[in-house]
Amino acid sequence: MQVVWFKRDLRIHDHEALKIASSRGVLLPLYILEPELWRQPDLSCRHYEFLLECLEELDKELCQLGQNLIIKVGDAVEVLKDINKRLSIQELWSHQETWNGWTYNRDKKVKNWTISHGIPWHEPSQTGVIRRLRNRDGWSTHWRVQMTKELVRPMERLQKIDEKSDTLPSPACLGLKEDGCIMRQKGGRKEALSLLNGFLYSRGEGYTKEMSSPLSAFDSCSRLSAHLAFGTVSIREVFQASERRSAQLKELPRGEKGKWPSAMRSFSGRLRWHCHFIQKLEDEPRIEFKNMHSAYDGLREPDFNDVSFAAWKAGYTGYPMIDACMRALWATGWINFRMRAMLMSFASYHLWLHWREPSLHLARLFTDYEPGIHYSQAQMQAGTTGINSIRIYNPIKQGIDHDPQATFIRKWVPELESVPNVSIHTPWLLPEKMNGYPLPIVDEKMARKEAASKVYQIRKNLNHRREADRIVHKHGSRKSGVNKSVARKKSERVTRVQGVLEI
Repeated sequence: MQVVWFKRDLRIHDHEALKIASSRGVLLPLYILEPELWRQPDLSCRHYEFLLECLEELDKELCQLGQNLIIKVGDAVEVLKDINKRLSIQELWSHQETWNGWTYNRDKKVKNWTISHGIPWHEPSQTGVIRRLRNRDGWSTHWRVQMTKELVRPMERLQKIDEKSDTLPSPACLGLKEDGCIMRQKGGRKEALSLLNGFLYSRGEGYTKEMSSPLSAFDSCSRLSAHLAFGTVSIREVFQASERRSAQLKELPRGEKGKWPSAMRSFSGRLRWHCHFIQKLEDEPRIEFKNMHSAYDGLREPDFNDVSFAAWKAGYTGYPMIDACMRALWATGWINFRMRAMLMSFASYHLWLHWREPSLHLARLFTDYEPGIHYSQAQMQAGTTGINSIRIYNPIKQGIDHDPQATFIRKWVPELESVPNVSIHTPWLLPEKMNGYPLPIVDEKMARKEAASKVYQIRKNLNHRREADRIVHKHGSRKSGVNKSVARKKSERVTRVQGVLEI
């Protein structure tokens, strides 16, 4: 019996583990719903509901091949033990997974069990992430090789197995409370393919510039991030589809190309960054929990303000752009990258909150939560990587730049509907029109300056640079052959320039 364990790869297309296993004998397609995983602090009801839609569609696709998806509820090792007793597992297959700390520890337990029972566990990669990577030299070349490999076609038939599935528990049974995501994206492969096609041929022309504003980003961005996180499409499928679109554009007369070539270049670059950040967590799992650079240990922890944290979570900080983004995120499960960065920056600098708790809150809200990207970005925005620019977003300026007519703000902060455009980004100047909206929780300029001073003071220390060299060498993006000294100098140059611009 070949067992294919589906994790974050809920599809039959471009699924190497499934295809190879099907050629080796009778195959059991398995999904294990692990209740303990869903009790972790980074997961929420919106994730589970998206998952259920993905599983339903995956089951339909497998049924068309002759065998339904087998769902088991329980601890992974115990589930595999039970299947092995009754069906005798010859080989276990799953795609290589880089996810949260809980799944990392679970996989170690499964590995020990398979070794003790003489069962080979095959884990082909579905992304450009490399397990047991020695250094970053040549990583980009490897990524492109992976992305340009021929897509794996699904098998034509599967032999029917007499095995019953467990009933999936309700969100409430898992302790997941309804979280108000009334405009959540729908899960499943059909939705993913529709989004991909719509982005490449209709919605995405203004992507390069329109991704920055929440006014335009909801339509102009691909919106594929949740589907990549759950694996209803592979990143290789998306990359190759964008490459085909780029090739088509090259054949068009110059006057008919519009902004599409720039959009495709920007999108392709972000697909590479997707794997680049997940690689960081693969190489150093501790960054989900601890500062990447140890010089920042203890910097914010003693000053954590629960009142400020509660206001930030609820979207009641008194800064309209912050609160509009947080409320939109509650309702939709998505916000564009610049606004995500602004939310994390505001929590880390203006409110001086350690990044761990704010990042967990955002993880629960992001339907597209991907730990490798999420925690790397959280630390980058909090300034604890030691190698990136200090990114302190001015929420007033961000509102003026990306929502000048306050269309987005008025939609999500209706208390300010009657405030004129000239004052809506600073409504405290017209207190009689605030309609119960709170005053600013902190003085923006003062909080920003104090935070920047504390972080820059740490960066002046010689020991800080030594550890930063190690981090750049381990995690820095570079082409083959670039040594750590050059990488560090490049990182410092970016830090100086972007640090000024972002502040």
